[in-house]
Amino acid sequence: QVQLVESGGGLVEAGGSLDLSCAASGSILRVYNMGWYRQAPGHQRELVAQITRDGVTDYQDSVKGRFIISRDNVMNIAYLQMNSLKPEDTALYYCSFDVQPTDRESYQSYWGQGTQVTVSS
Repeated sequence: QVQLVESGGGLVEAGGSLDLSCAASGSILRVYNMGWYRQAPGHQRELVAQITRDGVTDYQDSVKGRFIISRDNVMNIAYLQMNSLKPEDTALYYCSFDVQPTDRESYQSYWGQGTQVTVSS
C-alpha cells in the first residue's frame, strides 16, 4: 500500500509565497517521476510541474520563473516552492508519483488527496 500526503497549502495574498510538500509512504521500491497538478473550480486538472528521478524538471508556461519543483529521493518527498503567487494560481493542488511498489515489477501512478491554495487579490 502506497500513500501520498500533501501539506503546506493555505491562504496568501497576491505576490506572496507558499511551499508545498508531498511525502510518499508504504512499501516502496522506487519512485520515478514526481509531479504537481492543480484543479480550479470549473476547470480540468492540469500539470503544474514535474521532476524526474535524475532531477530534470518541466513547468507549465504560466508558472515558469515563479515555481520551483524539487525532490528528496531518500525520503521520497516532492516540494513545490511557489513565489509571486497570483489569484489565478488558486486551486486544489495534487501531487502524483510514479511508484514501483515492492511487490510489483512495474510502476503505477499514485495521487495525494490535494491541498487547497488560495491567493487573494
